[in-house]
Order: sequence, then structure tokens, then C-alpha cells
Amino acid sequence: MDQRIADIRKDYTKRVLNRQETVENPIEQFRRWFKEAQEAEVPEINAMNLSTVGKNGRPSARIVLLKDITEKGFVFYTNYQSRKGKELEEHPFAALTFFWPELERQVRVEGKIKKVDQATAEAYFSSRPRGSQLGAWASPQSQEIDKRGLLEVREKEFEERFAENPIPKPEHWGGYELIPDYVEFWQGRSSRLHDRIAYDLVNGTQWQRKRLAP
Repeated sequence: MDQRIADIRKDYTKRVLNRQETVENPIEQFRRWFKEAQEAEVPEINAMNLSTVGKNGRPSARIVLLKDITEKGFVFYTNYQSRKGKELEEHPFAALTFFWPELERQVRVEGKIKKVDQATAEAYFSSRPRGSQLGAWASPQSQEIDKRGLLEVREKEFEERFAENPIPKPEHWGGYELIPDYVEFWQGRSSRLHDRIAYDLVNGTQWQRKRLAP
């Protein structure tokens, strides 16, 4: 008999998270956890849930890939004309969620969004595989299309257009940096009494740490 959804559960027992073991800056704390996830060979380590809000006030979410961690925030790239791009233009705030089940850890990040500069976006675009570069030109992301064949035709057209030449970054494609004002580190614990250490940015300059009830 199939297991009931309501009966699916897992007890978390691998680690603990004490406030005194965290560092003052949440981005540095994230770097430490990210490194530990790399060492644990967590698959899709940079996959994150990106949540945005449209002008109608409704949230939407999808998985995207983290591509850089700067001193200020978290960088990802996308089509500016996609649904998320339009929502970020209308409401430049977002939330990220990372989940690393192998370590029984979750990280939540909230903050303001800004576009990365053109030079940074072009440098990253040039580092992408050629197929991914062509895909950025070929896909009218989030728009309705009649059939998949359209994408294949467009890809072929751009492949012929650029031939053996370097593929330039499309104007409609680029990066965003989420600059956090709230970051929360969650460590799974037994009996659902999880550890949660949250960072709040006070007055735009000082990070304040606190423990939250699970």
C-alpha cells in the first residue's frame, strides 16, 4: 500500500547550530555553509528557489542557479523579459531559498534586487557554453509558443547568424544581485525542534543575530 502523504516524515539528527558558532556577517556565514555543502558533494548545490511578486500582489517561485556570491549579495542571471524579469522590474524585492537535505540545512534570504552592470553580465555570458548562449537568443522566455519546433528553428537561425563568430550577450539578458536585509540559517533537529539563527540588517548598516523558535 502506498504511504500516505501525511505519514511521510524524517527525523533530523546530524548537526546542531549554536548562535556563538556563527559569524557576524551572514554572507560570510553563507560562504562557510556553502563550502561545507561542496565538501559533502551536495548535488545541485547552487540551485535556489527564487520568489518574486507581481504588480497584482501574487507571489511566484521557480528554481534558478546562484552564479556568484559578492561582498554585498547573491547573483543570478536570466532573461529580463521573462515573467520573473518583469516582476522584478515592477517590484525589486525577492526571496531566495536553498535546501541541502544531505546536511539537513536550509537558508532563506530576503532583500532588494538590482541589475548587475553590463561588463559583469557580458563577462559571465562569454563564459557560458555556446549552446547556452544560443539558447538565450532563441528562447522568448515565458512567452506562449505553438510548439517546441519553434525553438529549434530559432536556435538554428542564430547558429547560422553567428557562424564561427563570438556570440554577443542579448540586450534582453543579464544578471541580478539580491542584496539581503534578512538571512536565516536553519539546521534540522530531532522532534522538529530545529535550530534557526536569523540575521536582520538594522539601520541599513549593522547585522543583528537572534535565535528563532522552530
